[in-house]
Amino acid sequence: MRLRDLLTAAALLLALAALAALLTRADEITGPAFAVDGDTLRILDLRVRLDGIDAPELAQTCGAPGAAWPCGAKAHHRLAQLLDVPLVTCHLRSTDAYGRRIGTCTTRGRDVAGVMVEEGLALALSRRTYKSAQDMAKRQRLGVWAGPFQRPADWRADHPR
Repeated sequence: MRLRDLLTAAALLLALAALAALLTRADEITGPAFAVDGDTLRILDLRVRLDGIDAPELAQTCGAPGAAWPCGAKAHHRLAQLLDVPLVTCHLRSTDAYGRRIGTCTTRGRDVAGVMVEEGLALALSRRTYKSAQDMAKRQRLGVWAGPFQRPADWRADHPR
């Protein structure tokens, strides 16, 4: 009986380890991805909001009156370029109020959200994550930092759907 109990316990431990590996793996997804806008992508059948950034909305423009440029469309286009690789990997953290997964996605070893902030096409949402990249983009007057712009959250508030 003791051997049987040991074998049962070992089988149970193996099953639990396999389940833990499966659950951990469910928080990572790899596949082809497509840009939805400047900070959201679709990978396989899942919408993923890039963690830690906020990009201009698709219809949003930036710059001085008379010299406005389509910063939302530009952010969308740049994200599409970054995702134009065979495989994108996203590490998923949580789900937002719209049912999108929130995650950090990489292509060719590069953090996609970090690139968007470095190029001034997205804002860092926290003071820690991507702050140095945003500071550099500001100093170099890249993307939205080249002139006046409305923060995406403020633009959304002024343009409800």
